[in-house]
Amino acid sequence: MSINKKINYFVAELLLFVLQNKYKKIINVSIELHDKGFRCIFKANKDVKISSNIFKNLKDEINAINNKNLQISFTYVSKETAISKFKNNKYKLIQIREAKYNKIPVITIGKNFIDIRDSNFDKRFSNLKWFDFTNVSTILHKKYNDKLTVIDGWAAENENDFANINDHFTKQTFEDHRKIGQDLELFCFDKNIGQGLPIWLENGTKIKFALEQYCKNLLQLNDYKFVQTPILGTVDLYKISGHWNHYRENMFPTIKTSDEEFVLKPMSCPHHIICYKQKPHSYRELPYRIAEFGIQHRYEASGGLSGLERVRQMQLVDTHTILIQDQIISEVKRIYKIISEAHKVIGTSIYSIDLSLHDPKNKKKFFDNEKMWKSAESQLEEALKSLNQPYKRVVGEAAFYGPKIDIQMKTTLGRIITISTIQLDFLLPERFNLQYIDKNGEKKQPIFIHAGVIGTFERYLAILLEQTKGKLPLWLSPIQVAILPINNKKHLTFSKKIHKLFIHNQIQSSLNESDERLNKKIRDAQIKKIPYQIIIGDNEIKTNKISYREYGKTATKTIPINKFISLISQKIKNKTK
Repeated sequence: MSINKKINYFVAELLLFVLQNKYKKIINVSIELHDKGFRCIFKANKDVKISSNIFKNLKDEINAINNKNLQISFTYVSKETAISKFKNNKYKLIQIREAKYNKIPVITIGKNFIDIRDSNFDKRFSNLKWFDFTNVSTILHKKYNDKLTVIDGWAAENENDFANINDHFTKQTFEDHRKIGQDLELFCFDKNIGQGLPIWLENGTKIKFALEQYCKNLLQLNDYKFVQTPILGTVDLYKISGHWNHYRENMFPTIKTSDEEFVLKPMSCPHHIICYKQKPHSYRELPYRIAEFGIQHRYEASGGLSGLERVRQMQLVDTHTILIQDQIISEVKRIYKIISEAHKVIGTSIYSIDLSLHDPKNKKKFFDNEKMWKSAESQLEEALKSLNQPYKRVVGEAAFYGPKIDIQMKTTLGRIITISTIQLDFLLPERFNLQYIDKNGEKKQPIFIHAGVIGTFERYLAILLEQTKGKLPLWLSPIQVAILPINNKKHLTFSKKIHKLFIHNQIQSSLNESDERLNKKIRDAQIKKIPYQIIIGDNEIKTNKISYREYGKTATKTIPINKFISLISQKIKNKTK
């Protein structure tokens, strides 16, 4: 699939023009081109609501404006002139000041809209019938940490190219976790409950419980102790941690009582620190490892919500480790190996690894202690090097309290998202006055590591569904066996007996009691990607055996019931296909 970059750039410019005229409180940030189309990035005031509901209107307005044949001009101006023209746009000023050349290419549309644009794309297109928008999301600006809105889209020059590209995106839609989740009846959202608040349906809950049990066993085998902390914390708690100043716009509004002010928990680290502080600790107890399946709330912009990938309530496989300086590298390597094992067993593929570093020029976003940053970043990098893992250094993407290793995965729509993290933190131990007693009996300050093994259950299930296309490993499948009686009058009683036997042996079984024909029952089981379908007829009752077929295969095998139970139970136990 090839994209015409010139027409994509042109449509993106007109989109920004329409948005700026439609909503006066929008600031143009940038246009990005890629192999799937374009990305328009802009800053919108909080009272401006951007969602996919306005896509049709935007397309109509772009066509209307293009048909008016507005004056569009391209020119080069000096840096000084460009700075003057964009003096009210701090994002463009960065682009101007960092430009390698003294002449800045500028596009003007109509009387009011101006933008800096790539001079390679200077063609105007009179026919704009073939374009569309695919997604609305949010990102954070690397320098200012502002929340920005993103509209993704694509354009073609003719009907044939449009059809080819549209087929490509249609295929992506069927591989999108939202479509798969609907087919498998895993989760849903409801406007009366609230945007971005996922409801785990029966099948989704089974998957979540299986993931929880696996992660719990994995972490306990690696010496983590589980706790459970409240979903609230006082504003004072987050003022101490620093999140109130650095993360407040991502928190829900506060809840005030007569004598306290609370916020829904956006992260568990302050709570886990309080757990540690309940008694004195010796150096012999370190590393001190703590874990929780913590429910957290973060106020994501409505336009940025995207199925399970970006939600407002999430449950994180959250771990924190308190340790001594000379334990950092070995512990980071240890955590990375835990994360790697989890992805290998569950069956997800890592796309890339980022070493997320601070920007020393940005004193507002990052804790101002250059010595701390240098030490923390060098130790994380040393750990990665010793693991022989390829990675890239990304400046400006660290947390405000320390650098991190971000384990990235790629979505069906081509977005790169963070799943697992390992974050080094020298700041919180200082803010909370954490201590341990060293071998000389003196009080010392420890180091803190945040780590998410598979991140949140929500985001992880989104990527798992897309990578497997819904064909989950047997041990994670919410329905592992579908029992399909050929004729209910003759075969349902025996089918119920088999169903109860499977449930008793902890096999997730489903009995299709409908009066549909067998072919329809098989097709329904295939749509739900159930690993094993068991057909019950006269012969099965007579021989006390079962006939089964595996998902995606046409061959049918017949074996004794106990042998089938042993086969499936062993596969579930060993987490094999």
